Amino acid sequence: MKRLIINADDFGFTRDVNAGIVHAHRRGVLTSTTLMANGDAFEDAVRLSRETPTLDIGCHLALVQGRSLLTGRPLPGKPRDLLWLLLRGQIDVYAELRAQIGNIVNAGIRPTHLDSHKHTHIVPSIFRQVVRLAREFSVPYVRLPLDETVPLARMPCALASRYYRRIATADQVRMPDHFLGFRLTGSLDERTLAAALTSVSEGTTEFMCHPGYLGTELAQAQTRLKESRVRELEALTSPRIRELIAAQGIRLSPFEDAGSY
Repeated sequence: MKRLIINADDFGFTRDVNAGIVHAHRRGVLTSTTLMANGDAFEDAVRLSRETPTLDIGCHLALVQGRSLLTGRPLPGKPRDLLWLLLRGQIDVYAELRAQIGNIVNAGIRPTHLDSHKHTHIVPSIFRQVVRLAREFSVPYVRLPLDETVPLARMPCALASRYYRRIATADQVRMPDHFLGFRLTGSLDERTLAAALTSVSEGTTEFMCHPGYLGTELAQAQTRLKESRVRELEALTSPRIRELIAAQGIRLSPFEDAGSY
């Protein structure tokens, strides 16, 4: 069986992003999203999640951009700044991420999966802490950090995925069989999404996306993903995409219904 989880990152980033994500679920093919506990529109996202019980919710763990829930101070601005702090032992990854998951749980949400803002859990030391927290909070799934469709990356990703799976398995945490969408960040539209769907393999695949409306809040936010979010939203609500998914024999699924991998 080809099972596809289409997950929107950045729930809680801005209210216009939140609205786009919910619309992509209600009117399109989006099955799940991950919530930023330190996002400016966190409370709005929590409200929308209560109004949309079919939307599967996970945690979008942030170690770059925004403010720390632990200290209240700004997090590193870029992944390379985070790496410098890690090398110097100046950031408590476990404590910060634990505070973020706790904030989501305390809001009454039971997260089904964990991933990370700017994909920082691809760093092995961070991945270990994410898996540790998944086990601690009984979160069943963690995002596979590797997109094998990145040019020239299939063999290195296949080898590295064994390493990540070994860590996750040791803590009885599961990951999808495949991960897609990373290389399409900023360029996803109906055409590229249609092409990506033809590469969905047997097993369970998570597809990462970033839909949203371009309102005042997003226009003023510090992110390069602005107009692209509107194109993604259009793609995810396109009748052609739904028809293609059916024609490919793909079953859409949230994480909570994904079963065992």
